[in-house]
Amino acid sequence: MRHLTAILHRGEPIEGGFWATCLEVPGANGQGETEKDCLRDLAEAVKLVLEVNEAEALRDDPAAVKTTLSVA
Repeated sequence: MRHLTAILHRGEPIEGGFWATCLEVPGANGQGETEKDCLRDLAEAVKLVLEVNEAEALRDDPAAVKTTLSVA
């Protein structure tokens, strides 16, 4: 499990709901009627962006090695 930073915003009073972005994964956005729904939508978007990024990176260099990176 990864722990990432979500920035959660309230929608405009007339619209309601919430929207969110993830600092570590540009392009991943979520929205929902509740905070929980919004964060669940954002988590799904993060997964999809990471999957696409990985597929593109490996497609560009089939001999690349996938490994882990720890940042303190």
